[in-house]
Amino acid sequence: MDLSPRRHKNREFVESPIQMSLEEEEDAHIFARIERHRKYETGIYQIIAHPFRFLTLKPDHILVASVPAALILFVYGFIAQLMTGGLASFLTSTFIDDIVVFSVLIAIVPLSFLDLKESSRVNSIENALPNFFRDVAGMRESGMTLPGAIHLISSSEYGALTPYIRKLDYQMSWNFQFIEAIKSMGNDLRNPLVERSVDLIARATEAGGDIVEVLRAAGRDSLEYISLKTDRKNNMIIYVVIILVAFAVFLFVIYVLVTAFLKTMVTLGSGSEGAPGFNIGGFDLNLYIRVFSHAAMFEGFFSGLAAGVMGEGRVIAGLKYSAIMLLIAWVVFRFFV
Repeated sequence: MDLSPRRHKNREFVESPIQMSLEEEEDAHIFARIERHRKYETGIYQIIAHPFRFLTLKPDHILVASVPAALILFVYGFIAQLMTGGLASFLTSTFIDDIVVFSVLIAIVPLSFLDLKESSRVNSIENALPNFFRDVAGMRESGMTLPGAIHLISSSEYGALTPYIRKLDYQMSWNFQFIEAIKSMGNDLRNPLVERSVDLIARATEAGGDIVEVLRAAGRDSLEYISLKTDRKNNMIIYVVIILVAFAVFLFVIYVLVTAFLKTMVTLGSGSEGAPGFNIGGFDLNLYIRVFSHAAMFEGFFSGLAAGVMGEGRVIAGLKYSAIMLLIAWVVFRFFV
C-alpha cells in the first residue's frame, strides 16, 4: 500500500506554521490565566502567592506561622538560660517558666482569635439561612420567577451569607440551573447545616416537589437546627461558668495559702531561732511558690480546654479560655505573690 501521499500531506502540515485566529488566541490566553489561577489556589503555590490570605483562610492555617514563632522563642530562651546559669538554674529561676508561658500564648492566641472569628461567621450564616429560604419561597409564591426572586433578594443584607447569595445570583444570571447553583453554594460554604439544607432542596426538587414547599421545609429544618444548637449552648453555659469559678477559687486558695500562711511561717521561723514550733529550717519558699504557679497554670490551661468542650463541643473553642486563664495565673504569681 502506497503511503507516500499521506506522508507528503503530513509533511506539509508539520512544515506549515499554525494559523490561529484572534478568537483562538484570546481563548488560549483566557484558559492559561484560568489554569494559572487554579494553580495558585492550591498547594504550596497558594502560600507563595497569597501568604496572608492562606494564613487567615482557615483557623488552623495560622499554626504554620504561630508554632514556628513559638518554637523560636522557646529555643532562644532555653539557650539564653543555659548559657547564663547552666543546667542548675532551670530548677531555681523562673525565667524559663516565663518563656514557656509566652511560647504557648504565641502558639494558641492567633488560633483562638481566628477560631472565634470563624465561629461568629458560621453563626451569622446559620442564623440568616432560614430567612433566606423563607424570603425566596415567599417571592416565588407571589409569582416571581426563581432567578428574579434571588436577584431581588441578593440586594438585601443577610450577614455573612450575603456574598454567597450574590454569587448564586450571578450563576443563575448565566443560565445555571437552580439545583446546580445552590449545590455550588453548599460546596463553597462547607457548613453542615447548609450542606444538609442544600441536599434536601436538591433531592426534593429532582423528585418533582413544589419548590416553594421545599424551600419552606428547608427553612423550618434549619430553624429547628439553630434552635436545638442554641438550647444546647444555653444549657451547657452553666458548666462553663462552674469551670471558670473553680479555677478562680483554686487560684484564690493558693494565693491565700502562700501569702497568709507560708510567708508568715517563714517570717516567724527566721525570727524565732530555737523556739519550739517554729523550726522550719531548710524550707524553700520560692520552690513552693514555683510549684504552686505551675499547678495554677496547668489548671488554667486544661480547664479552658474542658470549658470549650462543655460549652461548644470543640476543644479548639476552649483555647480562648485557656489563654486567658494561663495569663491570669502567670500575672498573679509574677506580680502579686
